[in-house]
Amino acid sequence: MTSLKISNNNVSGEIPPELGKATQLHLIDLSSNQLKGAIPKDLGGLNLLYKLILNNNHLSGAIPLDIKMLSNLQILNLASNNLTGLIPKQLGECSNLLLLNLSGNKFRESIPREIGFLLSLQDLDLSCNFLTREIPRELGQLQKLETLNVSHNMLSGRIPSTFKDMLSLTTVDISSNKLQGPIPDIKAFHNASFEALRDNLGICGNASGLKPCNLPKNSKTVKRKSNKLVIFIVLPLLGSLLLVFVVIGALFILCKRARKRKPEPKNEQDRNIFTILGHDGKKLYENIVEATEEFNSNYCIGEGGYGTVYKAVMPTEEVVAVKKLHRSQTEKLSDFKAFEKEVCVLANIRHRNIVKMYGFCSHAKHSFLVYEFIERGSLRKIITSEEQAIEFDWMKRLNVVKGVVGALSYLHHSCCPPIIHRDITSNNILLDLEYEAHVSDFGTTRLLMPDSSNWTSFAGTFGYTAPELAYTMKVTEKCDVYSFGVVTMEVMTGRHPGDLISALLSPGSSSSSSMPPIAQHALLKDVLDQRISLPKKGAAEGVVHMMKIALACLHPNPQSRPTMEKIYLDLTAKWPPLPKAFCTISLGDLFS
Repeated sequence: MTSLKISNNNVSGEIPPELGKATQLHLIDLSSNQLKGAIPKDLGGLNLLYKLILNNNHLSGAIPLDIKMLSNLQILNLASNNLTGLIPKQLGECSNLLLLNLSGNKFRESIPREIGFLLSLQDLDLSCNFLTREIPRELGQLQKLETLNVSHNMLSGRIPSTFKDMLSLTTVDISSNKLQGPIPDIKAFHNASFEALRDNLGICGNASGLKPCNLPKNSKTVKRKSNKLVIFIVLPLLGSLLLVFVVIGALFILCKRARKRKPEPKNEQDRNIFTILGHDGKKLYENIVEATEEFNSNYCIGEGGYGTVYKAVMPTEEVVAVKKLHRSQTEKLSDFKAFEKEVCVLANIRHRNIVKMYGFCSHAKHSFLVYEFIERGSLRKIITSEEQAIEFDWMKRLNVVKGVVGALSYLHHSCCPPIIHRDITSNNILLDLEYEAHVSDFGTTRLLMPDSSNWTSFAGTFGYTAPELAYTMKVTEKCDVYSFGVVTMEVMTGRHPGDLISALLSPGSSSSSSMPPIAQHALLKDVLDQRISLPKKGAAEGVVHMMKIALACLHPNPQSRPTMEKIYLDLTAKWPPLPKAFCTISLGDLFS
């Protein structure tokens, strides 16, 4: 056996050490499963192995030091696990590595300088760990490196000057660290987006959103020397004027003390906090208040349990959506620092099917979240409007569902740490002018660390929340999967499917021998939205397949529901052909 590929199969348990005896293995891909435990050190005996892919599991412990024995290894992907400890310096002996991805783990302390010995390395991702100290200057030796991501760590100090030699570098992300000083004078940094450089202590240079650096220190020294003569000349004159300023200053201070002072803020919630990223927050706050005329109801475009949404046209003619939070919500924000950090994480999300979040403002008078404005409004608004529903044909509906799948798959499987939305409804899915879906409203979102139990108060919208929340109160990604199933059926039937779900998923309904009457006798065509003509050809195949997926997502057992990543991969393939004529397909056929 030379190749072992069993990715995306819900495989659980530990990686067997006996795998190290399969010495002819060239490739191992066990990614996107439920594997736990440590990586067996026995894998170090696979001398022919060139690709080891174990990402998206629940592996724990340290990387075995025997990894150095894999001299032919070219691809090592251990991302999105629970690995801990130090990144072993022995990785520097895997001289043929082309890709090294250790992101989304819990590695701590410094990046080993031995990583700089991997002279063939083209892709390095160490993001979303707990790495500290300075970036080692040896990384500048990686002259074949094309992609570098060290974001979301706690790296400090300056970016090494040796980075100027990394001319092959095309993509870089150093955001969310404690770096400072000038960025390297190479194309990758000059062309980097603001999102890839933001949230550091004070980096500067010629790149989007950064301040220009000050003059070099030696230039300042020369300038100081040239000014010495001038200082000696004007010093006596300044001395004579000093007494005049002292007298005026003393009078000014006495007058100021006589004035009645305003009381200082007594607690965290009285402070004005502007976290509108990439903008002058205070100025933008004033612009929004002015654009909505102090949140006049004429600008209101929606309302929810957490706040009221307004449309605001900025002086630059950019349109944004502003969710003004109810005072009851802002009073709950006792830890503004933690909330501000969460806003930074959410504002960094970039996906075509997720509404961009620009930031948050907390003021004594108004507190609000600022989002990208999406033109057509909510999916629910489209479905409940007779006129708009007729325009919302089957291909558009299928495309909307695909967009929601892409967004949730990204949140659950590509964000670090994973993000659970917790309130997926037709009201929180917005459509643009091209009927492209955009998932919105992170008002109830909380970040979920991979091994956190995440017990919390009940959240969500009645009719969309997973049934297990009624008794466990434990929020997982599978709660979003259930809500997605409800929304998908709503899109297909043109109304909230609560009664239909109850009838289809009554006890025993997943078994063909005890299927409820509605599943045995009702036809699919009769429960679809009757306001538009029945789907044909490819659209018909898509509707049947999507309804099957929706029912799988609504399974009463959370563990039996598919992951959003699995659904996403499923929808990249061609629609399966219909098993029989569309008009004869019953609801019971959807369970097969």
